[in-house]
Amino acid sequence: MQTETITVKGMTCMGCVNSVKNVLEKIPGVSSADVSLEQGLVTVQYDVAMAGVAQFKEAIEDAGFEVVN
Repeated sequence: MQTETITVKGMTCMGCVNSVKNVLEKIPGVSSADVSLEQGLVTVQYDVAMAGVAQFKEAIEDAGFEVVN
């Protein structure tokens, strides 16, 4: 398992947190997605053979949020 932390802008409530968490956890290979509303951070644990950072960023942006890094 690998862990990646992504900075996300535009999350304003727990609904936003749940949206980001849900889109990430639907990606095959993702074992968990922890979202911090206060810090604007998403920590994803995943299998590198099945998923990658580019997929996470695209999913977050498709959900309507901005990826900073």
